[in-house]
Amino acid sequence: MVAVIREITDCNAPELDIFAHLTEQQLRSRREPEKGIFIAESLKVIQVALQAGYMPLAFLMERKRITGQAGALLDSWEDVPVYTGDREILAQLTGYPLTRGVLCAMRRPVLPVPEELLRHAGRVAVLDGITDATNVGAIFRSAAALDMDAVIVTHSCCDPLCRRAVRVSMGTVFQIPWSRMEGDMSVFHAMGFKTAAMALCEQTIPIEQLQPADEDKLAVFFGTEGDGLPRDVIEACDYVVKIPMAHHVDSLNVAAASAVVFWQLRRKKRGSQKENK
Repeated sequence: MVAVIREITDCNAPELDIFAHLTEQQLRSRREPEKGIFIAESLKVIQVALQAGYMPLAFLMERKRITGQAGALLDSWEDVPVYTGDREILAQLTGYPLTRGVLCAMRRPVLPVPEELLRHAGRVAVLDGITDATNVGAIFRSAAALDMDAVIVTHSCCDPLCRRAVRVSMGTVFQIPWSRMEGDMSVFHAMGFKTAAMALCEQTIPIEQLQPADEDKLAVFFGTEGDGLPRDVIEACDYVVKIPMAHHVDSLNVAAASAVVFWQLRRKKRGSQKENK
């Protein structure tokens, strides 16, 4: 099989719109999710997505990548167009230098409803209004590495499939189940979950005393940068938890805090089981 290579001669060609002219919101196409697209960046991330069953629509890559590491990958997708040119041309087209010289436009999956994920999950991270794509990507990476079962994001949260979040996650956004929650948090209690809010307020318990880690089903809520979780979310949770700080530091970045929490839950969850080598 031979990939179809198309040299870029006109950056305004309509077939290149998905790489150049469409905004993240237009790519996402919320009103018609079955037509939605996202961009995966770097060969490693693209390979993880393909292994997870995501479908490529088009590749954009530097010419030298075609005969390099990307060659074997392209041989498996002969019907998918590969647009190419020098690094400068691709940067002119996209508006930014390509990370490791490869982009792939992929079909956005139809997400499962939260109830479907919660039915089979025991440990869930809930991202409420986190707007920084780097933080969202880092949280997904920690959630996957530290054995959380699923991630649920609220409607006000940054899109986990935006280009930067995908890249920072190192493709783990394709490996851990996730969904978007449009309604209130009552779904968690309805599905048998206890809920824990990560917040700096009165009547919190230190994470090392986190009794809810012994719960069979636990959802941990993380709030937006700066303001944290909304008051109504905190009040609706069964537990309010904090990570004790030294040297008068008030808090950790939400992505760093999530890794601490996931590790704590993992230790409690696994008990005395030995770590995999």
